Amino acid sequence: MTTTPWRGVMVATALPLKPGLSVDHDAYGEHCRRMVAAGCDGVVPNGSLGEYQTLTPDERAEVLRTAVAAVGGERVMPGVAAYGAREARGWAERAAEAGCGAVMLLPPNAYRADEPAVVEHYREVARAGVPVVAYNNPHDTRVDLTPPLLAKLFHEGSIVAVKEFSGDVRRAYEIAEQAPGLDLLVGADDVLVELALAGAVGWVAGYPNALPESCVALYRAATAGDLEVALPLYRALHPLLRWDSKTEFVQAIKLSMDIAGLPGGPCRPPRGPLPPEREAAVRAATEKVLAAGLK
Repeated sequence: MTTTPWRGVMVATALPLKPGLSVDHDAYGEHCRRMVAAGCDGVVPNGSLGEYQTLTPDERAEVLRTAVAAVGGERVMPGVAAYGAREARGWAERAAEAGCGAVMLLPPNAYRADEPAVVEHYREVARAGVPVVAYNNPHDTRVDLTPPLLAKLFHEGSIVAVKEFSGDVRRAYEIAEQAPGLDLLVGADDVLVELALAGAVGWVAGYPNALPESCVALYRAATAGDLEVALPLYRALHPLLRWDSKTEFVQAIKLSMDIAGLPGGPCRPPRGPLPPEREAAVRAATEKVLAAGLK
């Protein structure tokens, strides 16, 4: 584990569901333990990959408790996104009470918020007293945490890091220039090496759910600048890693988990099974990397 709880490989955990689509907490706790045993630094429950939008408040609270019980609060960085800042702060306060070292927070996602609303949103959640990692996902939220805005949030103490999911690797350098000291975390699996070389100190990762050991090896090599190791791994894994940036990323990663013998399973509506041609593509790519000995 790293000494800074949001650094390293933090797995945005998929959530196992039972056949009736209730949460399988036993399987989820075991999955969290498996990720850490494979070399991941921690887990991120209640993120988009964990289908938090479809959970009741009681289910969401139990998912957090399960993760903390499985691997310890210091290894858990829960997503605390909510439509309102007060609700998000409430989730952050629960995380702090559970001993979590940090939380991950989207900007307001009920509408396309302007900059003053975004700033106040992060200020409110920061008042919970637990370090906040901003999550920049302009594709889904329609709110872009630009480098100047991130710098403002960082300099006033509202955030400690950013999960960068814009896909624009050039931003890494702007962020470093405008907000020295703000930790950059890789937010999209398919730009891992590019952002690692640009100075990222963490990865909020999707595909370690299915291939934890190979993904950890890739991250360690990339952040060490060992391209002789990193690039062949990256090329082998990239046909899968790029699914993390697609709309069907939850279904794709869960399917790869199933093929790898891990607890993937179904998703809750409105997510349904992958269309046949996409299922075939994920299945073929997964079987190829497993046949190559990656896991």
